[in-house]
Amino acid sequence: MPEAPHAPPNPMANPMGARMAEELARRTRISKNLGRIRHKVVVMSGKGGVGKTTVSVNLAASLAKRGFQVGVLDMDITGPDVPLMFGLEGRRLGEGTGMIQPLQAERGIRVMSISFLLPTESTAVVWRGPMKMHALTQFLGDVDWGDLDFLVIDLPPGTSDEPLSVAQSIRDIDGVVIVTTPQGVSTLDVKKAVGFAKTLKLRVLGVLENMSGFDCPSCGSHYAIFGKEGGGRTLAEESLTPFLGAIPLDPALVERGDQGRPFVWDLPDSAAAKNFEAAVSQMLRLLNEPAEKQVASAR
Repeated sequence: MPEAPHAPPNPMANPMGARMAEELARRTRISKNLGRIRHKVVVMSGKGGVGKTTVSVNLAASLAKRGFQVGVLDMDITGPDVPLMFGLEGRRLGEGTGMIQPLQAERGIRVMSISFLLPTESTAVVWRGPMKMHALTQFLGDVDWGDLDFLVIDLPPGTSDEPLSVAQSIRDIDGVVIVTTPQGVSTLDVKKAVGFAKTLKLRVLGVLENMSGFDCPSCGSHYAIFGKEGGGRTLAEESLTPFLGAIPLDPALVERGDQGRPFVWDLPDSAAAKNFEAAVSQMLRLLNEPAEKQVASAR
C-alpha cells in the first residue's frame, strides 16, 4: 500500500513560525499604510530637555507654511507634548469604525498622539515595552494619514525601544534631524543618537543646535547661557554630518509654544524663526541630493 504524501510544513505550527508571520503581516500593513506619504523625517536626540518637540512642531509648521501637506506623529508615549504646542491639548479622538482619524491643527496639519486617547491630561502612561510597541504599530499601520508630502515623527529621548522600533518598522525613512543644545553634557549624549542612526543606516540630514545663546530683548545683549556655543557645529563636524544651524533662546518662543502657536508662524521676524527657516531650507535641499554628495560636502 503506497504511503500517503507528506503534507508541506506549516509555519504556523510552531511559535517561531507564528511570530515570523505576525511580524511580516505587521510590516506589510505599515508599509501599505505609509505608502501614500512622500517623505518620512524623524526628529530625535540622545538627551531629553533639548527642545526636540519644539523643533518637530515648528518643522511641520514651516513645511505647511510652504504649501506642503504635513502630518506629525508624536511617538513620545510617556510625555506627549505635541498636542499642547499645536493647540490641541484636551482634545479626544472621535468615535467610529475603520481606521483612526488624526486630529487636524491649523493649516491642515494632521496630528496623532497618545494624548488623544487618555481620559485626562494628568493620566500617566504606565506601560511596559510590549504595550508601547502595540501603540506604535497602531500609529503607523492604523492611522489614516492620507496623502502627505511629509510625516514628521517626534521620537522620545534615547536610543532604545521606540526609536529602534520606528527605524525597523519604517524601511524608507528619508532622514533624521538630530537636536542638541550647545553644552558638552548634551553633545556627549546626542553623539550616541548620531551613532544610532548610522548603525541602522539612516541618513542624518543634519544637527540642529537649539537654545544657542540668549538674546536679551530689554538690554540688547547676547549671553551664552550654557557657558559656550557651537557644540552642535562641533558635533556635526566630528560626525561628518551637515550642520543645519543654531536657534537662539527667546522667551517669546516659550510663550508661543505654551499657547499652541508655532513660533515660525507668529514670530517670523525673530532671529529664531529666521534661523529655523534657513535650517528647513537646507534640509529640503539635502533631501533632493544624493546621500553620497552630502557625506562628501561634510568632509
